[in-house]
This record gives sequence, C-alpha cells and structure tokens, in this order.
Amino acid sequence: MSLLPVDDAIAAILQRVPAPTAERVPLSQAGGRVLAEPLIAAHDQPPFHASAMDGYALRAADVVEGHRLSLIGTSQAGAGFSGRVAPGEAVRIFTGAPVPEGADTVIMQEEALVDGSHVSFTAPARPGHSVRPRGNDFARGQQLIAPGTRMGAMQLSVAAAANSAILNVARRPRIALLATGDELVLPGDPLGPDQIVASNSYGLAPLLSPYAQSVDDHGIVGDERAKLRSKLADIFAGDLDILITTGGASVGDHDIVQELLLEMGVTLDFWRINMRPGKPLMFGTRGKTLVFGLPGNPVSAMVTAIVFIKPALRRWLGYAEPPTWRLPLAAATPPNTARRHFMRARLVHTPNGPQLEPIAQTDSGHTSSLGGANMLIIQPEGDPGQPAGTTIEALSIDAF
Repeated sequence: MSLLPVDDAIAAILQRVPAPTAERVPLSQAGGRVLAEPLIAAHDQPPFHASAMDGYALRAADVVEGHRLSLIGTSQAGAGFSGRVAPGEAVRIFTGAPVPEGADTVIMQEEALVDGSHVSFTAPARPGHSVRPRGNDFARGQQLIAPGTRMGAMQLSVAAAANSAILNVARRPRIALLATGDELVLPGDPLGPDQIVASNSYGLAPLLSPYAQSVDDHGIVGDERAKLRSKLADIFAGDLDILITTGGASVGDHDIVQELLLEMGVTLDFWRINMRPGKPLMFGTRGKTLVFGLPGNPVSAMVTAIVFIKPALRRWLGYAEPPTWRLPLAAATPPNTARRHFMRARLVHTPNGPQLEPIAQTDSGHTSSLGGANMLIIQPEGDPGQPAGTTIEALSIDAF
C-alpha cells in the first residue's frame, strides 16, 4: 500500500469533522472558549460624551482674552451635572464623567486658575478637546468580535464592556484516550522485565484539553483481544466524540487495535502516512465518533497529534487556522528522505530576532528530546537540507 501524503490526510480528516454547534455560557465561564456567533454591541460606548481627564467643561468660544467663567457645578463618574452650560459658565469635571449639555471642550485642571466661584485658563480652548464622543469606542450594532475567535483576557474585557453576560461559544468535543500494549506500566509502578513506562496519554491530555469539554484517560489495556474488545466496547458505549488510541496501529502479529476497531464498526479512511515520525497513523469513523489510532512511540504520538488532531479540533470549534510560522534557521538541517519530516526544534531568541534551532535527534522513541522542543520544523519530502539563516516553515507545539 502506498503512503498517503500528509496534506491529503489532513484534508480527509477535516472532511469528517462536523460543523461547529453553539452553546450559551456565562461570561465568567467563557475564558478559552471559541466564539460561535459574532459579538454585537447592544449600546454605544461611551453611552454619552465623556471627559478624558480631570478638568473643566465649558464652551470653547468663551475662552477669549480677559475671560472669567462662573463655576456652576460638578460632573463626576456616576453623577453627572444635570443642568446646561450657558455662555460664560463652566463645570468642574472628572475623568469618565458625562460632559454637560452645552459644553464642547474640556481643559485640564493643570491649566486652570480658580478664584472662588470663578475659573480662567492659561491655555487656549479647542472644540472637542479631551472629550470622548458618544460611541467613540463602539456603537450600537457594531461587530466587536468575529466568530472563530478564542476568548482570551482582552476579548473577555471587550465582551464585558459590551454588557454581554452570556456568550454563544462552540461546543467542545468529548475525547477518550486509550493506551495499548503488554509492555506498558503506569508512572510510579515498578518496571518488570521488558516493560516501559506509559507516557503518551500524559502528553496528549494537556495538549488537547484546551479544545475539549473533557479528556478521559481510560488507562492501559494489554494486547489480549478479549480485554481490548471489552475496553473498546465500554468506551464506545459512553458519550464521546473522539477516540484516540496509542499503540497497535500497525499490522504486526501483536498490533490488533486496527483489526478490532474494524470488527467493531469503524470505517477506516487511511492508516499509513508519508511522514516521519508517525507513519502508521490510523484514522476512521464509527457513526459520529472520529477515531484516531496513533503510533505507540512517544515522539510519533505527539507529532501526529499536533499535525492531524489539533487541526481537526480547531475545525470542530470553528477556530481559524493559524498561519504557519516562517523563521530563519539557527543551524543547518540535514538532508531529508522521501517522507515529510516534522523535525523537533526549539525557538531561540538571538540579537537578530527569533530563530529555529533544530534538534538533531530523530529517533521516534527518544522522549527526552521532546523536553527541549517547542516547535516542529516542516522539512519537505526530499529536501536537500538548508543552511543556517534560511527561512523555513514550522509549527508551534504549544500555541492554541
């Protein structure tokens, strides 16, 4: 069987992802969620002409040679002056307070000379100066935030200012993780002969949880058909949207995951990708459930999750695809094979700006090299290798 190109595999997965569906959540619970409908302003902000500083509100035309204006009141935030400013009058005003009717400018208090109930100014008056017009920030009916936007601190602040107590956000999928293999033991358990510590689920859960309603780790099941079938049946009986298995995705004598999934009604779209690490990636569906069979090698599992599962989750949420990073190399890359290489790398800051430093280790089971990686260099198929300074494409490992 020929190897499927990476781009074709991503396209096939995205075709299976359902359209985003919206749910309403309180603003206090919307952090990190993706907006499903545009946020529209329901009022003008500010809702009145407001002062941009502490000073005096007046008519600009009154500041002429020899002027002396009568102080007739005070306007402060939450308690505006209710009267009208007539010719020859001024109102003491504070930042954020409504500019009284009749006034068309504010002069800062440092440029004012107060004499009892009168005030004059050492600076000329300019109509509209230090006045924030009604709707200057946003106007009723204006779109403030587009759908597909992740609601971070800045966006939540805007939503609060727009008086949006409830937001329509994309429903997040429920994800199940299952590690397979007789050789695996849980972290903290003693290692027996020929055993290794299971690490994949402990990396996948935090990688995917920002996109998910829940990520349920179903632990480890060995390479025994009856136990694996029973575990898979229990998982499918639950209310899940995405199943991710690690290990057993190939077709060796002990790689039974694919065989059992097919027996249990999974329609397989593909299972071999022209990439490294991560060639034996499996993808299919069972009803509404997306099923990913990731390789068991830890680096392969994490790389395939970044390259294939994260784009699927972003599509699920209606979240716009981020642009591929383009950065110069801090060191040369070696020649590549006929498979696209997702090379571990670290982002380094240099006097000339950010650069990508390749990590030379290519073993798909070499977990310690993951600790220093925060980027994946995308090395094209058959690439002859690029010298330091060449601008290349990369994926961020940690970016949402």
